Amino acid sequence: MNRSESIRSETALSSSIDTVTGASSSTSINISNTNTRSVRINVMEGVGARVVRGPDWKWGKQDGGEGHIGTVRNFESPEEVVVVWDNGTAANYRCAGAYDLRVLDSAPTGIKHDGTMCDTCRQQPIFGIRWKCAECTNFDLCSVCYHGDKHNMRHRFYRLANPGNERILIEPRRKSKKITARGIFPGARVVRGVDWQWEDQDGGNGRRGKVTEIQDWSAASPRSAAHVLWDNGAKNLYRVGFEGMADLKVLNDAKGGSFYRDHLPLLGEQGPGSRSGPCGLAVGDQVNVDLDLEIVQSLQHGHGGWTDGMFECLGTTGTVVGIDEDHDIVVSYPSGNRWTFNPAVLTKVSTASSSTSIASDTSSAAQFAVGDLIQICNDAERIKVLQRGHGEWAEAMLPTLGKIGRVQQIYHDNDLKVEVCGTSWTYNPLAVTKVASADGAAIGCSSGERLSALLKKLFETHVSGDVNEELVKASANGDSVKVDEILQRPESDVNGVFAGHTALQAASQNGHIEVIKVLIKHDVNMEVEDKDGDRAVHHAAFGDEPAVIELLHRGGADLNARNKRRQTPLHIGVNKGHIGVVRSLLDLGSHPSLQDSEGDTALHDAISKKRDDMISLLLEHAADITITNNNGFNALHHAALRGNPSAMRILLTKLPRPWIVDEKKDDGYTALHLASLNNHVEVAELLVQQGKANMDIQNVNLQTPLHLAVERQHTQIVRLLVREGCNLNVPDKDGDTPLHEALRHHTLSQLRQLQDMQDVGKLLMGLGTPGADKKSSASIACFLAANGADLNLKNKKGQTPLDLCPDPNLCKTLAKCHKERNSPGLTAPNAAIIRNDQESLEECMVCSDQKRDTLFGPCGHICTCSLCSPRVKKCLMCKDPVQSRTKIEECVVCSDKKATVLFKPCGHMCACDGCANLMKKCVQCRASIEKTIPFIVCCGGSPPPEPQKPGIMNNGSRDVSRDIQKLQQQLQDIKDQTCCPVCMDRLKNMIFLCGHGACQLCGDRLNECPICRKSVEKRILLY
Repeated sequence: MNRSESIRSETALSSSIDTVTGASSSTSINISNTNTRSVRINVMEGVGARVVRGPDWKWGKQDGGEGHIGTVRNFESPEEVVVVWDNGTAANYRCAGAYDLRVLDSAPTGIKHDGTMCDTCRQQPIFGIRWKCAECTNFDLCSVCYHGDKHNMRHRFYRLANPGNERILIEPRRKSKKITARGIFPGARVVRGVDWQWEDQDGGNGRRGKVTEIQDWSAASPRSAAHVLWDNGAKNLYRVGFEGMADLKVLNDAKGGSFYRDHLPLLGEQGPGSRSGPCGLAVGDQVNVDLDLEIVQSLQHGHGGWTDGMFECLGTTGTVVGIDEDHDIVVSYPSGNRWTFNPAVLTKVSTASSSTSIASDTSSAAQFAVGDLIQICNDAERIKVLQRGHGEWAEAMLPTLGKIGRVQQIYHDNDLKVEVCGTSWTYNPLAVTKVASADGAAIGCSSGERLSALLKKLFETHVSGDVNEELVKASANGDSVKVDEILQRPESDVNGVFAGHTALQAASQNGHIEVIKVLIKHDVNMEVEDKDGDRAVHHAAFGDEPAVIELLHRGGADLNARNKRRQTPLHIGVNKGHIGVVRSLLDLGSHPSLQDSEGDTALHDAISKKRDDMISLLLEHAADITITNNNGFNALHHAALRGNPSAMRILLTKLPRPWIVDEKKDDGYTALHLASLNNHVEVAELLVQQGKANMDIQNVNLQTPLHLAVERQHTQIVRLLVREGCNLNVPDKDGDTPLHEALRHHTLSQLRQLQDMQDVGKLLMGLGTPGADKKSSASIACFLAANGADLNLKNKKGQTPLDLCPDPNLCKTLAKCHKERNSPGLTAPNAAIIRNDQESLEECMVCSDQKRDTLFGPCGHICTCSLCSPRVKKCLMCKDPVQSRTKIEECVVCSDKKATVLFKPCGHMCACDGCANLMKKCVQCRASIEKTIPFIVCCGGSPPPEPQKPGIMNNGSRDVSRDIQKLQQQLQDIKDQTCCPVCMDRLKNMIFLCGHGACQLCGDRLNECPICRKSVEKRILLY
């Protein structure tokens, strides 16, 4: 089999990469797929090498500046190479004639010098460039030691870029210029790069990490990976050079030592023995196959094999475009095909003879003109490879294979827009063959044969005789008349397969309703699967064809069919973002909560895709929020983990049972635990305020959400939980309270921010605000102490929080905070916060000089003073557009105090709290008052705590109430399951064959099931 068809599958490049042009061509590099060539380039070609700018560089600061590092991704041709710089920029550069790049380190490519050892670091064998001392006997250095100034600086060295290459004498390093290398090195700040395929290990797209070390991705590819510690605490190894991959992109680069710029080899430099392969062949050589066919076939065993398509190589001159890892030779032919050969079958031809051969890929692309007739390649696998980065491949292009079309347009990158089979597609010029010029001259038709006769011959040659091929292509093209005609033939099979697909699958994905009707008329099997297990209904979901889904459903198709990944059409519709497909499937009765191989339901996928419209639609059709995936996450857990507040808001309004908000995973984590751990403040706020989540619930380690927030030093979460009244003194399995946890992470340097604090109020104002040190455990500890955390509780080791604090100044601060919290007049648990809020929330959010005195409408928030309010177009708290601005005056009743109570629904603030308590109607507009909102709440603060009943805490009361409610609901569920669904009075004691039941009295009167409407064929009594 032709080894050129074995393509490495990689992920698409991230959209964040900046693609620019660095070569002499004006064409931008389209690298939406990682490998634009049909073969893997040999390591001798330099894929994966770490490079810097070379002597002919003229591309400004695309690389980031002198000394910045990049990775060789692949070779577009023997003259052009694609490089991805560490800063994320990708471009093509010259590597023949003019040299834009130097090779800093070729170790990641796997190049090694067997039988050698670095005499300084003892690396054995030497990977990458070998540096051999010209003045000492048998003394070698690796690149790291050479550029690290090991050995005598006055000695000259030989440079050996590859094993067997001629050695190049280099001048002494003593007087040579050194350049500092910059890029992905220890200390650099990075985000995910173009080849990222590691899901959300980094915490999500855009999250940052720090490189801690450069390591080996594999033993055969040294210095080809970077170890990263992400800001979310995760750490792992990522590719930087291995097989040309770039998993990371640098934001803030780091220094990686220095190198002798002028001592580095040029990438692509043709020297004696350079880039040459077996039998003296090198990239760019012209070669022929001059041996007999039998001998060639014999020599090809184990070297790519022989296929019928390779007959074109006999007697035709080709160009060497690559040397693979087995030292076999990859040859390109004028047809655009590339074949792998045993070097023994090739003969190098002279320059004179090679000049008569057809030029390279770019010249073959330039032979077309608008109006030319061309023939599409009929090899499906090959054209899929060629289309990468050239318009890509779509299954709907299948009917065009082997067909004749006309060139409509030639794009700037030489891609062709071709009209074929009644449609227009973009093709790689290498995927088509010119048949006739625009002027009607047939190619190679010197006998004067008429063009029409030639085309007739060409079309006739494409009738393969395969009825399945004709049927599938006609179905994909929407030709219902031809489909019907084909199915009339006795040898036709309505379920026949061509190119891995049936006619029904091809028609379904392309939305050809009439074709599907014809197929259904001929009793097509709806449930035939392709190689991925996808059925016709899956293909309709892929193609965003809700009308097809409805037609298939009427024909009896299973809407809940699973493919090999256990995905239903609903999963596919959600993941593809096809809302019409999702709505159609749900309306037709598709099960909303089936799980795929990862255990994810369509609801999980909708949350991941942040599709609120689909989440609402699924919940309206009774999607089950409580189903957990293979990692134990239900929908609430998943939304909390992903930090999706809009999804959480929708889920909380649709909870079938209020206590589901406190459902635990196997490790005891609830949604609030997950939000607190991952610092998703909005999600946590929704869970606490809207979902009434239990803030004191514990995981298997007996940690509350407050423990986790304190441990990770998420100050905004800490502030939220404390202000909402969580218990500050819950011990975990080691007996540690959150205050123990805060002081365990304390360092002496963190106390500096506390030294200028004059009182607890200022300390509390600083916690969680942009001006505060968000990583200060000391600040969190003081905040907890000021709000009621017990300084004397002992953990299981007998330690109090103060025992964990070696800093006497901090101990004094904690005691002061605790004392002020317990001072007269501030006895409520949140008294310190209330006092602080009343002071801090009066401050204008814009100027910070004046007090807030302007009410925004219609949202009802108070954010600014009257001087700053005209400058605010959207509310600073809720982001709603500001439609009205009302300055808050004195109380219109007593005229003694400022108006501090907002009336709802009228939205007026015209009375103080004392007078407002006496009112039933607004004194300004006479509208009935349904609700009052205090001034502090309008400013973004929390309402004053309600008085507690003696002997019982608010949280405890809420928990008891919830437990009673839960038991009542469970009792009702049991009744619903056991009561007759008809009379809702007697117990079910009769079951039908469909699985549903009723009481005997009602069941005897029923002819069809009241639940599923199936006919009652048999009644079974239960005893």
